[in-house]
Amino acid sequence: MQSSTYTLRRGQIENYFDRVAADAWARLTSDAPVSGIRAKVRAGRDAMRTTLLEWLPQDLRGRRILDAGCGTGAFAVEAARRGAHVTAIDLSPTLVQLARERLPQQIGVGRIDFAVGDMLDPALGRFDHVVAMDSLIHYRVADTVAALSQLSSRIDRSMLFTFAPGTPLLVTLRAVGRLFPRGDRAPAIEPVLEKTLLRHMEAAPALATWQPARTQRVSRAFYVSQALEVVRA
Repeated sequence: MQSSTYTLRRGQIENYFDRVAADAWARLTSDAPVSGIRAKVRAGRDAMRTTLLEWLPQDLRGRRILDAGCGTGAFAVEAARRGAHVTAIDLSPTLVQLARERLPQQIGVGRIDFAVGDMLDPALGRFDHVVAMDSLIHYRVADTVAALSQLSSRIDRSMLFTFAPGTPLLVTLRAVGRLFPRGDRAPAIEPVLEKTLLRHMEAAPALATWQPARTQRVSRAFYVSQALEVVRA
């Protein structure tokens, strides 16, 4: 059972990406010209995607990957090209449809199954890896760790995810967003110090057999995100 804060934020995220910002997100994740700030965000997301892909084996044939919060499908396509069977799920039907439309005709020996819904749905089955790129950054640390705990029971090898590091810039942006709310603004990110996140993870019984491995921060202007890899101990 999900907490009330997780459920509330999940609904806000779905509304934003499926209704408020669907067109802007489609443009950001394409090759279309964008403003300077959005170009930096695009570059940051590209760098983060590359980082997460580098943390997976080059040969992914026979591996099952859950792309948790797949957006327009860029990560799923690259993983499938390396042979993975990817389940790509997102809360937004609009983004999933766009991902289907952008799917190349040839992706090699891999496969992508798109789905709309919650990444925590146990009906999705078991996986070797789960990758959650910028899909947990809007949740409070307790809800993030609870989500990882639920996922961990169905993941055999590694969990790769990103969080919003507690930098002065992100903390300030979050405070400004609360002071000047707008109806078309994305749900607030939840910055957290890495040591705080790790402390919460260490205290989670379901994560007792998992340990942190690699970590990498990507910073491009207003795009600041940190990747963390956790593996079975």
